[in-house]
Amino acid sequence: MSASVNALPKRCVLITGATGAIGGALARAYANQNTHLIVHGRQQAALATLAEACRELGAEVTTSSVNLTDETALSQWLQTLCAEHTPDIVIANAGKNTHPQAPGQLEPWDDVQALIDINLKTPIAMAQLLVPAMKARGHGQLVFISSLAGWHGLPTTPTYSASKAGIKAYGEGLRGLLAPHGIGVTVVMPGYVTSPMCNAMPGPKPFEWPPERAAKVIKQGIDTNRARISFPFPLNFGTWWLAVLPAAVSQWFIKRLGFDHTDHQEGA
Repeated sequence: MSASVNALPKRCVLITGATGAIGGALARAYANQNTHLIVHGRQQAALATLAEACRELGAEVTTSSVNLTDETALSQWLQTLCAEHTPDIVIANAGKNTHPQAPGQLEPWDDVQALIDINLKTPIAMAQLLVPAMKARGHGQLVFISSLAGWHGLPTTPTYSASKAGIKAYGEGLRGLLAPHGIGVTVVMPGYVTSPMCNAMPGPKPFEWPPERAAKVIKQGIDTNRARISFPFPLNFGTWWLAVLPAAVSQWFIKRLGFDHTDHQEGA
């Protein structure tokens, strides 16, 4: 035990999107006296509250609100972190959603670009910047947040589905590429997790989980370097079938399950 502690006195865990429901729950799950948490979030008050809660649990905490979609700012931030201590675990959790505002109407282009920037381009950019340092050290863990919507695109959230399918494929490819260098890669595919973003999504939300339950399952999977963490089982099993069945059959199921329209409450 002492040898392990001497080899790695403090595990450094970086979590982006920490002011979101899953990110915040993950930060609290990792917070202990042997962990240096680097938590990133755009909501300053929520970030400060989270940092204090994690410090009370014993963690050393550093906060940041850098603009993740600004390539220069992102690069400078990660280079500074790696100069001090390359993170041992990086959970690229920051993300957003958008959806059509009316049946048959495409999502606004500005919203599409912003979503692709944060959901897909940012985690790939983070990998580009962090992998060289992790390779030089000989170990590390990259965690990408996909979604069960990555199995098959949903008419209620087509761009979100595309971004999550993209990061799923990227993480799967990267795992095989980096395994020989001691770097693990895990893709997380959550179902519906209670949060403001989840509440704003149109369509039914079967088998919704609280964020604390999701964080516990995600942390367990990361700790064992699982290739994929997907939950809950019934929804994962059903959406997986959407990916393997003939497209016409999958589209029929999607319609029957109520995911073929964009009816939602104003202000959701």
